[in-house]
Amino acid sequence: MTLLLLYAEFFKIGLFSVGGGLATLPFLYEMASRYNFFTPEDIGNFLAIAQSSPGAIGVNVSAQIGYRAGGIPGACIAPLGLVSPAIIVILIISRILSAFKENAAVKAVFSGLRPAATGLIFAAGFGVIALSLYSMDILSGGGAWYQGIHWKEVILLAFLFFAVYKFNKHPLVYIAAAGLAGIILGL
Repeated sequence: MTLLLLYAEFFKIGLFSVGGGLATLPFLYEMASRYNFFTPEDIGNFLAIAQSSPGAIGVNVSAQIGYRAGGIPGACIAPLGLVSPAIIVILIISRILSAFKENAAVKAVFSGLRPAATGLIFAAGFGVIALSLYSMDILSGGGAWYQGIHWKEVILLAFLFFAVYKFNKHPLVYIAAAGLAGIILGL
């Protein structure tokens, strides 16, 4: 039953997350609140691993969640559920679109999808930043807003931002440096 649930949930996510892997994050946060496969905090870890691994972010994250929920079969079923809607839609659209590619309504639909995808990606980016640099638990416990700031992470972000701007090295250098700093600082 877990495998069927994984497929169905990731099928829904794949159907509505226009814009790529980061656009799946708002849906994953909602999924984390409904099921006990993973927590919202785990999403940050899944994302860090997915971004430093080869392949699409959404597929990598779904495979990690699938593995957590259903082992190796789950790690295969969850990404399949995520990509199934895209495959189905592409097959249908490729047949139809060639006949209507100059239609004004078709152009308007694709033009309308751009802001939606941009909004989903922006929301995902903001969520990742908030998850990485701030702890919302402080606010629910009655603490001051500044007590929830993860200062080590903020300093690391500022340092890496400066290094990218100043030295212009290959992104792998910064990924490796951030990983090493995370290990040393215990992040």
